[in-house]
Amino acid sequence: MGTRLYVGNLSFNSTEDAIADVFSQDSRQVKSVSIVTDRETGRARGFAFVEMASEDDARAAITALDGTELDGRTLRVNEAQERQPRRGKPANERRGW
Repeated sequence: MGTRLYVGNLSFNSTEDAIADVFSQDSRQVKSVSIVTDRETGRARGFAFVEMASEDDARAAITALDGTELDGRTLRVNEAQERQPRRGKPANERRGW
């Protein structure tokens, strides 16, 4: 298990500081919080990534926080997965080429 966590179903009003406060409870150490935003509008997309100081802190955060509420929304907390490559047509087969 890694130390990077996915936090889903966030309120658009949640802040990085509020997320860090929740994840640092019970003596867990948070290294960083990054709320993902839309490139065009700059608006939060409803999920974030939290980097914990250790695998033990990450496991403890998942156990303690998955299914709990923050800013009126029920959080989904699990280990972040590596982004899968997009599947699509090769560039020379795309429309307009």
